Amino acid sequence: MLKLKVGDQVLITAGKDKGKSGKIERVLPREARVVVTGINLYKRNLKSSGTSKRGGIIDIVKPIAVANVTFTCPKCKLPTRVGYVIKADKKARICKKCDQMVD
Repeated sequence: MLKLKVGDQVLITAGKDKGKSGKIERVLPREARVVVTGINLYKRNLKSSGTSKRGGIIDIVKPIAVANVTFTCPKCKLPTRVGYVIKADKKARICKKCDQMVD
């Protein structure tokens, strides 16, 4: 079970994009990876396929491991861990630094 969701702001902690931040656009729980907008970009040579598509070099966003990203709290703006609390039969995520509800 991943504690990150689509739309969360994250900080990259390892790899070629270390120190950058972005929003999660896709979560891949089986591979324990996330796709972050504008992070982990790679170039791909694309051949033209007939008359409909042009060939060329395109940018591809590849997934990054969950272990290499840290959740950034929208309230305190600090990179932090995510915890859970159960209130009124609802499970909600909380920031471990400021103890504020994230969702």
